[in-house]
Amino acid sequence: MKYRPPIHLHPPLRGTCPKCGARHDPALPHDRDSIYYQLRFHRKYGREPTWADAAAHCAEDVRRACVEKARAAGAPEEITG
Repeated sequence: MKYRPPIHLHPPLRGTCPKCGARHDPALPHDRDSIYYQLRFHRKYGREPTWADAAAHCAEDVRRACVEKARAAGAPEEITG
């Protein structure tokens, strides 16, 4: 197995989302493309996050719209969930 040095995550900037490090309304999805979100999510769940994961805390209509928008933009199934 290839050696991987540990990655240290600093907390996101004050005033940003504590889960993804982006500035967004708490009712909207996290930034799935944020490196902070991806590393934090992978550390916790052992896999890459999907847009469905990023929107899991949102209302059903927001979750559905988020995934549909990602698919319409050509995002592959593995990142749309």
